[in-house]
Amino acid sequence: MRATDCADPLMEIIDVEKHYKRLRAVDGVSLAIWRGSCFGLLGPNGAGKTTLIEVIEDIIAPTAGTILYKGERRAAQFRQEVGIMFQQTALLSFLTVAETLETFSRLYDTTEPVARLMKRCHLGEVKNQLNDKISGGQKQRLLLALALLNRPELVFLDEPSTGLDPQARRNLWEIIKSVKSQGRTIVLTTHYMEEAEKLCDDIAIMDQGRIIARGAPQDLIRTHCKRATLSVPKDQFPQKIDIRHGFCRERGNRIQIRTENVNAVVGQLLSNGVDMRGVNVKTPTLEDVFLKLTGRSLRE
Repeated sequence: MRATDCADPLMEIIDVEKHYKRLRAVDGVSLAIWRGSCFGLLGPNGAGKTTLIEVIEDIIAPTAGTILYKGERRAAQFRQEVGIMFQQTALLSFLTVAETLETFSRLYDTTEPVARLMKRCHLGEVKNQLNDKISGGQKQRLLLALALLNRPELVFLDEPSTGLDPQARRNLWEIIKSVKSQGRTIVLTTHYMEEAEKLCDDIAIMDQGRIIARGAPQDLIRTHCKRATLSVPKDQFPQKIDIRHGFCRERGNRIQIRTENVNAVVGQLLSNGVDMRGVNVKTPTLEDVFLKLTGRSLRE
């Protein structure tokens, strides 16, 4: 979702900095989060994204800069209107899932009915189980339910699917999509590029305390990683073909073709009798963008 799709941003972060002695964890970040969008903040380890999110959530104070919510500085009501799903939350082991939701609901002025919330987050079957007896996927859905208890306009999801198997992760994605479909605004941090690509309308990539790229997932891919790769078995590749819209290189028993015009290359291969059943096409993904912009070396 672009700025032109919305009348005004729900949140504005203006020249925000956060310093720790000589470390500039957040170094002059400005961005807007638009109503009804899913905004993703990505970055390698140590990029400053966790610090920035905690500043936006009003957990820690910025060293400098301004944060506006609905066009004004955040007041006490801000915490009543936001929901936060932390990456790690310690739950009381002697409470059941239902008891946990009922207990937390007393912290807010306005709440979603617990029974309705358990149905939405698929917790009905474990409502009477103790918190330390549920699976990882069930716990993540419980944490999401806790973040939705107060009917928040703005929901922060910090690494919501960390540690989940692929099936549990996709189940969680469907719940998040249903939350967004209600017009709520979501701020998502994740290390799963596929998750960001599937869920986010707008993404900012952060590194060394600054925003280094911003845009919709497909716009980022088109801007930073234009070339796709076609892989053709070497014994099927015509010897006298001149690929006009790409360049070729041998990789073992296959020929790789890098191109910005997949359709033209496919058409040329077909016209030369190549059996396309043996051809693999890899189009760029958000992960390719992330690695290109932030580097391929692991950072601690």
